[in-house]
Amino acid sequence: MFTLRKHWYPYISPFDPCPPMRVKTYVTPPNLYVGFQPPGLPQFPPYEALHKGTLWPIWYDPYRGKDEGREADEQTSS
Repeated sequence: MFTLRKHWYPYISPFDPCPPMRVKTYVTPPNLYVGFQPPGLPQFPPYEALHKGTLWPIWYDPYRGKDEGREADEQTSS
């Protein structure tokens, strides 16, 4: 399943004094996956585009916190 939120498993040292974070996540921007802007893309209405910060839905990527992103990923994977 394609998702903009990626995760990785860092090395956990046996000598680390802090409790380990077993999984770390990061978000990749949508523009990494589109080589060029194709003609004829659908557009948001002007007021909605101002609210969302982009005219094209393909570039829209709302910020989600850690917990909200995990819930969305779990719902799409099941």
